[in-house]
Amino acid sequence: MSSSADLAALVEQPFELLQEMELRSRAAHAGQSSAGAMPSEWVGIGFRIGDEQFVASREQVREVLMLPETMTRVPGANRWLLGIANLRGHLLPLVDLKLMLGSGRTTLRRSTRVISVNHREVPAGLVVDEVLGFRRFTDHEYANEAQETIVRCDRFLAGVYQRGDESWPVFNLFDLVESNVFLQASAE
Repeated sequence: MSSSADLAALVEQPFELLQEMELRSRAAHAGQSSAGAMPSEWVGIGFRIGDEQFVASREQVREVLMLPETMTRVPGANRWLLGIANLRGHLLPLVDLKLMLGSGRTTLRRSTRVISVNHREVPAGLVVDEVLGFRRFTDHEYANEAQETIVRCDRFLAGVYQRGDESWPVFNLFDLVESNVFLQASAE
């Protein structure tokens, strides 16, 4: 029986109905669809810096953490390097992302979170105003050109997902932690 068969027509034929459902399930698992190609899904972590919302690829985020109660200041470091925190035995530099981008200090609140970047060589915890959870988008919602932002992070943006009136600029965390601005944390 073809995979485009109408399932409703097979209601009286349970074995054939199960066969058709299995065929469709296997096709969907393989990335195909009986109705044509399914749009692929992109999943990211939504977060807020100031009044603007962004999304980062979930592959670039190791975990989301509460702001640690204690951190050790680093003498001679830029003001945006808040300090070093010991998180489960691993030292993690904490960076006020908004301050680093030149848009003022992040106000520490109950909603303030730390995004631990999943980079192999550069450990970093980015302090953001709020994490908004997983965001799922399809290919047709993506555009290459991201608009200007208030928090001046345009050089770290890799396109935008547009859903209705909402824009979700894609913040490339790897570009950020590999940038000269980030790697030069000493106050000169």
